[in-house]
Amino acid sequence: MLKDKLKLVPELPGCYLMHDKNGTIIYVGKAKKLKRRLSSYFNREHTGKTKKLVSEIVDFEYIVTSSEKEALVLEINLIKKYDPKYNILLRDDKTYPYIELTNEKYPRLLVVRNINLKKHKHKRIYGPYPNVYAARKTVNMLNRIYPLRKCVSMPKEVCLYYHIHECLGYCEKNIPKEEIDNITNEIIYFLNGNYDKVIEKIKEEMLIASESLNFEKAKELKELIEYINITLIKQKVDLHDNIDRDIFGYYVDKGYISFQVFFLRGGKLVERDSHIHPIVGEILEELEEFISRFYEKDNLKPKEILVPDILENDLELLSSVLDLNVIIPKKGEKRKLLDMAVENAKISLDKNFELIEKDEKRTEIANNELGNILNIDNLNRVEIFDNSNIFGSFNVSGMVVFDNGKPNKNEYRKFNITNQKNDDFHTMKEVIYRRYFRLLKEQKRFPDLIIVDGGKSQITAAKEVLSDLNLNIPICGLVKNNKHRTNDLMDSNYNIINIDRSSNVFHLLTRMQDEVHNYTINYHRQIRSKGSIESVLDNISGIGAKRKKMLIKKYGSLKKIKELEKEELESILPSEVANNLYNYLKEMDK
Repeated sequence: MLKDKLKLVPELPGCYLMHDKNGTIIYVGKAKKLKRRLSSYFNREHTGKTKKLVSEIVDFEYIVTSSEKEALVLEINLIKKYDPKYNILLRDDKTYPYIELTNEKYPRLLVVRNINLKKHKHKRIYGPYPNVYAARKTVNMLNRIYPLRKCVSMPKEVCLYYHIHECLGYCEKNIPKEEIDNITNEIIYFLNGNYDKVIEKIKEEMLIASESLNFEKAKELKELIEYINITLIKQKVDLHDNIDRDIFGYYVDKGYISFQVFFLRGGKLVERDSHIHPIVGEILEELEEFISRFYEKDNLKPKEILVPDILENDLELLSSVLDLNVIIPKKGEKRKLLDMAVENAKISLDKNFELIEKDEKRTEIANNELGNILNIDNLNRVEIFDNSNIFGSFNVSGMVVFDNGKPNKNEYRKFNITNQKNDDFHTMKEVIYRRYFRLLKEQKRFPDLIIVDGGKSQITAAKEVLSDLNLNIPICGLVKNNKHRTNDLMDSNYNIINIDRSSNVFHLLTRMQDEVHNYTINYHRQIRSKGSIESVLDNISGIGAKRKKMLIKKYGSLKKIKELEKEELESILPSEVANNLYNYLKEMDK
């Protein structure tokens, strides 16, 4: 059947979608010549992930496009839409942290994620910092050295930071704009990769501390200098052209592809990051997909990117899709940087291969064992549910998704339950109905297994809903012991399945239960915090929906509103309303 269908495929650019026996789309790819690419799956031997993919292909479809650019854009959109299990590149939901120097009258330094790409041009954003610890350490260090504003909202009086000389007392003092500009300019100079002024400033402070016999402070300052020299000045690379660029290197071995990305900011190498994935498609396709999807998740684009020689015929394609200058350097410092990225990709794969392969096999084996235990062929997607409430208040549920034994955080979902009662049975019925009615309506992928965090009652609730929706999806429950730890697996017939506590499959189930529990609890805390502020604001005369939304957006928690003085409240609310809120909050604390 597939061979007959292949004969009809044209030698034109386009996208192809692979289906398994259930009709689920398991892989999306693109090709310059569809016939040649599709034929390659069925007329040669494969290994690793590609072999497993081919073994599950029962059917395929294809979409012809008018150009390679259209095919690449379509491929990206189809992957977003269907999230096929074998399109595993950049599935970790990773967004890099950046450092922002705010544009407020009295600036602050913040570590930020999820940057609004449309508005970032009006912000002072620096990075990325693949290591969030490094970003926070850098912000803490600069806040230690420069007396920036530290508070979120301006207090009425100076605080501890002023007395330890880490703030200029912006709330009380009239600080000249020139002084603030000098501070921000030095910080910008540092964040652009120029560390000499900061090192000199620390050395001066260290000398003063030493002469004052404050050796503890001198030691702390010495450690700051070592941090800059060892952690920040990693590689002495400077192209002296002040241009932001990213450099992509790759290396292939033993069925895996290793990507290394260098981030140059202001012409200087400031950070790097690595990604290692099993190979599924052609190497060229993998590299194109990786680069074209790299800037999807709020990762700021530089002015240009440097790419390997293998992409020589695709420079115009990538440049057009990314709206960037894409080049392959042939010589000079840029070529050295590209070669360095390739070498680092090799080192990263060599260093981590055994650990990654071991983890991959252990996870895959555990996932297959779980499928065998429950008599599920090709167990791929598992959806796990948990409920959380406090005496029926702030009733919520969470759902996490595991694909082939690994969490797929793009697919996690939160549910704010309408039935605010301490009733796990009806809570489970509501969340199962909402989840799978929506999948039916949107014709999206169903899981191969549903796991509820509980025993007979939760399983019964899920079974009743699925029966009403005419869906046949296997269900099981994770039963906890009196210490709230994974204890037993209960199947849909309410039988306890004995699983070796030291086995990989038991560890996988424990990880699933911990993941859904932590995800749901974190959501419950958010709702509880938001709910407490909403319930208080609902009691204040003069605060309606619009003002309540403004206060929640501006301050986020009851604690921060309680810290405000009456004058600050009067600056954003009518005097009478501010007075009512201020007095109410004071009464709460008595």
